Amino acid sequence: MSTIFTKIIQGEIPSYKVAENDDYFAFLDINPNAKGHTLVIPKKEKNKIFDLDEQSYLNLMQFSYKVAKAIEKAVPCERVGLTVIGLEVPHVHVHLIPLHSMADATFGKKEKLSIEEFQEIANEISKNF
Repeated sequence: MSTIFTKIIQGEIPSYKVAENDDYFAFLDINPNAKGHTLVIPKKEKNKIFDLDEQSYLNLMQFSYKVAKAIEKAVPCERVGLTVIGLEVPHVHVHLIPLHSMADATFGKKEKLSIEEFQEIANEISKNF
């Protein structure tokens, strides 16, 4: 059965896409820790990050790096944090979170954004990718 992320990649579920290539897809988290919180995923379903072969792992990190650089240009922040937890969806995903404080990295604080704000941020990150 396809994960929710595969359904997003296939366009069955809408998302705020910020970047894509043949193997990876990046989109805004709809329950963000901070404005600009982005998820980066491989298009090929794998449950755990260390189930990826070494080259796929390195390519995921390289793609995440490029997305993080675009986030830095689009969203004012102290830095972009990276975390991989992966318990909530059984599909590898990297969280790129614009950080203003340690609270932004705890997953206990969430931002509420309008559809317009999501679209504006997605467009700005995408433009800088």
